[in-house]
Amino acid sequence: MAIFSKSNVPQFSVDVYQNEYLPEGGREVNAIVTVTATGGGTVGGAVAAPHLYAPGESPSAAVAIMVDCSGSMDYPPTKMRNARDATAAAIDTLRDGVRFAVIGGTHVAKEVYPGGGRLAVADATTREQAKQALRRLSAGGGTAIGTWLRLAERLLSSADVAIRHGILLTDGRNEHESPQDLKAALDAGAGRFTCDARGVGTDWEVKEVTGIASALLGTADIVADPSGLAADFTRMMETAMGKEVADVALRLWTPVGTTVKFVKQVAPTVEELTGRRTEAGPRAGDYPTGSWGDESRDYHVCVEVPAAGLGQEMLAARVSLVVPHPGDGTAQALGAPGLVKAVWTDDMAASTSINPQVAHYTGQAELAQVIQQGLDLRKAGDLDGATAKLGRAVQLASVSGNADTAKLLAKVVDVVDAPTGTVRLKAKVADADEMTLETRSTKTVRVKK
Repeated sequence: MAIFSKSNVPQFSVDVYQNEYLPEGGREVNAIVTVTATGGGTVGGAVAAPHLYAPGESPSAAVAIMVDCSGSMDYPPTKMRNARDATAAAIDTLRDGVRFAVIGGTHVAKEVYPGGGRLAVADATTREQAKQALRRLSAGGGTAIGTWLRLAERLLSSADVAIRHGILLTDGRNEHESPQDLKAALDAGAGRFTCDARGVGTDWEVKEVTGIASALLGTADIVADPSGLAADFTRMMETAMGKEVADVALRLWTPVGTTVKFVKQVAPTVEELTGRRTEAGPRAGDYPTGSWGDESRDYHVCVEVPAAGLGQEMLAARVSLVVPHPGDGTAQALGAPGLVKAVWTDDMAASTSINPQVAHYTGQAELAQVIQQGLDLRKAGDLDGATAKLGRAVQLASVSGNADTAKLLAKVVDVVDAPTGTVRLKAKVADADEMTLETRSTKTVRVKK
C-alpha cells in the first residue's frame, strides 16, 4: 500500500489487487486498483492551489447551476416550481465564500444571477438575492444544452479557484442544436469543470444526459417525480462542497513492449477511461478522474506484457496519482505508486486462479453492458435478444449481490429464476422504470474485501 500524507492535504492510498501468476506464454495482466482519499475536510490547498486560501480554510470553489427553462418545463406547471425550489435549496447549501451563478437554459443561455458575466460570492445577502432572481424564471423556448455549458464554462473560468463544478437540469431532448454542437461544448468544458446532470420527468434522452456527465466526470441520474428535485439538488451540492482536490489523474507507467489494453473506473460506477489518455512522458499516460473529496474508487487496469520464461518476474505497470502543480502546470505526485506485477509459473492452480476483485468487477462491467444492450434491443423490437441480455443481467446482479440493480431489473422483466437468468419481458413497462434502469445501469456494488 502506498500512502501520501501532508498537513492540510488528504491522504491518498493506492492498493493493488491481482493474481500476478501467469502460465507459460501468458501475456494478459489484470489488476484492480483501489484509490482512497481520507482525512481531508479542510484540504486541497497544498495540492490544488496553495495560493488561494490559508490553512484551516476550505478549498476555493465556483459553482454554476444550469436550469432548463424550455417550454416543456411548464407541463405540468409544478415542474418549473420544483426546479426553482431545488435551485434555491442548492444555493442554501453553498458555503460562504463560494463563487456561484445561476443560468437559465433554453435555445440560448441567459444569466439569471448575478449577471454581467461574473460570479457572485455566497453569503446571506447574495443567497437571498439569487433566490429572489429565481422567482423570475419562467418556461418558454427550445433546448440547446451546448449553449448552457459554454456559458457555464466561461463564468467558471473567470474565477481563480481550486474546484469548478456545474449542476445541469433538463426535462427534454437537445432539439435546437446539432449533436456536433453539444459535443464541441463538452470537449471545450472537459478538464475545465466537472458537471452533474439530472433528467426530470420522462421526456429527456438518457444517453444525452449520461453522456454529459461522463464527458465532464460528474454523476447522472433521473428524478422521475419533480417533487424529488430539492432533496437531490441538496445532496449534489453537499457532495460538490465536499470536494477538496481538483484535476486528479491516474498515471500509468508501463515498461517497453507492454501494451495498455484498457483502463476503466469500475466503482462506484463503470466509466471507460482508455480513450481519454494523455501522454505524460516516456511510456506513461494520464487518465482523468476529476475532483476528489473523502472517498474511494476502484479502477480495472489491463495490460499485455511480452511473454517470458517460467520463473521470470517483471513489473507490468506502475500506478500513481498526480495533480497539476499550480505554479507551472507540471505534475505533482500524490504519494507512492501501486505496483502491478507478472510472474510466470508452471503451477496450474496459481496461474488459473482468478483474483476475486478482478472477477467481481469484470462481472459488474458486463452487467452494465448487457443492460444497455438489452434495453436497446427492446426498443428496436428484438424481444428474444432483449430477453437474453436482460436475463444475463439478472443473473449477474444476483451473483454479485447488486440488489439495487436487481430491483430495477425486476420492474422491466418478470424474474423466473435469478441464478440461471431465466426471465420474461414485461408486456407493459412504465417509461420512468425503463429510464431509471438505463440511467443507473453503470452503478456498481463494491467487492467485499
